[in-house]
Amino acid sequence: MKRKILLIYTGGTIGMVQNAETGALEVFNFKDIYTLLPMLRLIEAHIDFYALLPLIDSADTNPNFWIRLAKLIEEKYDSYDGFVILHGTDTMSFTASALSFLLENLAKPIILTGSQLPLGVLRSDGRDNIINSIEIAASYGKNEPCVPEVCLYFDNSLFRGNRTYKDNVRTFNAFSSSNYPKLAEVGVNIKYNYDAIMPCPKDKKLKLKVHTQLDNRVAILKLYPGIRLENVEAILSVPDLKAVVMETFGSGNAPGDPAFIALLKKAIERGVVIVSVTQCKGGGAVEIGKYASSFALGEIGVVSGFDITTEAAITKLMFLLGTNISKQELIASMQQSLRGEMTNPQGK
Repeated sequence: MKRKILLIYTGGTIGMVQNAETGALEVFNFKDIYTLLPMLRLIEAHIDFYALLPLIDSADTNPNFWIRLAKLIEEKYDSYDGFVILHGTDTMSFTASALSFLLENLAKPIILTGSQLPLGVLRSDGRDNIINSIEIAASYGKNEPCVPEVCLYFDNSLFRGNRTYKDNVRTFNAFSSSNYPKLAEVGVNIKYNYDAIMPCPKDKKLKLKVHTQLDNRVAILKLYPGIRLENVEAILSVPDLKAVVMETFGSGNAPGDPAFIALLKKAIERGVVIVSVTQCKGGGAVEIGKYASSFALGEIGVVSGFDITTEAAITKLMFLLGTNISKQELIASMQQSLRGEMTNPQGK
């Protein structure tokens, strides 16, 4: 059976090709994708193209863009078996995380990919990234997709999107997922890690539920030795602030300065939810109270983000705030996995 795949172009490096006459890089018309990449005809899939206009640099990504993308997928969902989104690399992990929360009961593959070099450049990594992403999106077994979740594909590796972060700007292996294994690796064959892949919803009657509200009244507070209390207070005093992702040291440690703790406590008492995530990219999780330097955080009500990434934490907060749940419900949801974005405290 020939699967139908929708290739969505949002902008970014991957869509640039060189004009044969002027030598300048310009946006490629992906309607001619089979001309540029004739090997796509070898994949058992029919590929349609959609440009999400206006095309943007990924640095201009924002919640409205994520909602537009989610609505587009909702509109096209019943007509296609899988989706491949071409996206700039700088904020790709943010978009992958946001989509994972906005698309509830997802039962089809959505794969974000891009490139470090433009598609029209000789050594571009974009060609392989597109071809392999489409092949994975079109891969089904027993009438179910091999990977029915929001993923990020780059340099022969498929990751859970909301577990990734960009960590390199000069090599083709630009993304990592330190706290969760790869979903698939591409070599001579595609090797799927089925134990790590999120299954389709057990209840086949469940329909895709697309959320269309995100609340960006959030902030990131990155701690560092010598941070000024004025800087902390400035962030925590932002008008209408609802939640903060606080990037702490190691397993959730922070300065023990009573004045610093007092600023956090004052914000929490005002209703601001503060979630602690570790600055360490891999190998552990926030464990508030494990060391004395984090004990005070637990006492005043700082929430543990366990092993969630900053990208997933900030988009998850936007999503949860957009659902208008209570503060206590939000805190509870931030400490459990909704879309596989974190390892629950019980290790599940």
